[in-house]
Amino acid sequence: MNKESIYGLTIEQLSAWLIDHGHKKSRALQVWDWLYRKRVTEFADMTDVNQDCVQLLEDNFVIQTLSQHIKQESADGTIKFLFKLQDGNLIETVMMRHKYGLSVCVTTQVGCNIGCSFCASGLLAKSRDLSSGEIVEQIMNVQLHLDQMGKGETVSHVVVMGIGEPFDNFENLLNFLKVIIDHKGLAIAARRITVSTSGLANKIYEFTDTQMQVNLAISLHAPNNELRTRIMKINRAIPIEKLMESMKYYVEKTNRRITIEYILLKDVNDHKDEAEQLADLLSALKQQVYVNLIPYNPVDEHSQYQRSELESVLAFYDTLKKRGINCKIRQEHGTDIDAACGQLRSKQIKKAEAQ
Repeated sequence: MNKESIYGLTIEQLSAWLIDHGHKKSRALQVWDWLYRKRVTEFADMTDVNQDCVQLLEDNFVIQTLSQHIKQESADGTIKFLFKLQDGNLIETVMMRHKYGLSVCVTTQVGCNIGCSFCASGLLAKSRDLSSGEIVEQIMNVQLHLDQMGKGETVSHVVVMGIGEPFDNFENLLNFLKVIIDHKGLAIAARRITVSTSGLANKIYEFTDTQMQVNLAISLHAPNNELRTRIMKINRAIPIEKLMESMKYYVEKTNRRITIEYILLKDVNDHKDEAEQLADLLSALKQQVYVNLIPYNPVDEHSQYQRSELESVLAFYDTLKKRGINCKIRQEHGTDIDAACGQLRSKQIKKAEAQ
């Protein structure tokens, strides 16, 4: 039986566990410092921790559960990691370079059941949730890579937008966020973290009530129920009206802006009419939303969808701006590698099955 990842414990949980096993609370702070500040990968390297405690940790936990399977580096500095989990499953993690720092996009599930018809992540159905430790370890693996480069760089931003629906793995997501926000560890500010959901309205309410001040992004991709249901089957269960109510709740309770993600699909959702409908839909939240227009990365298995023409993208953008909607066209990263989320994982699994 595989041991639990120690990265899955918050400082409070680690303290309580060590106290239950006969150690002082201060021991947890020592261990925490070795994990997140000194970033050791072996318990034995925690040289100022009592040997009995080191042995106890080794008997019950593991530090590294992920192994690097493939690493793709883009000319723009983007790095896509394909990690292998202890059970042999594969997940993707992406590091991107921005003017404001280094961001890491993490995965929360092995596969995805949301079923967006344009997305590479859903090509393989969800087989399980990731533990909070497995999500944290994605950040730690990227940070260890940066440490090895010797330039003193650190992960400054996190986006929870990889494979899977984060709010479908809610408790592990919250634990992950608590770990990486903790000022005694990685100390990544909540305002520098964004969680993206396809629209699980009930979880948006719960997420709001945590008062964590983490940013929220909504994968909308269509301005009306008919079109959204056609391309995102989740809309059958949670139509736009319910989603909008949960978004209003988030804005009212947090006073924070929501990012609206909108992938532009050629001749599907990229017309001026859809832009006008989107502006109408968001009018009530005009000052509290920000639309991120995303160029589509074509996926072989979804050949019915193509990237919108630049002229259409600019016209869509101009329509929203004229209607007073804050928006931008997202800068692309890693276009010379398997850019679409889930694409590299899907290719590797299919390659293995063919052998």
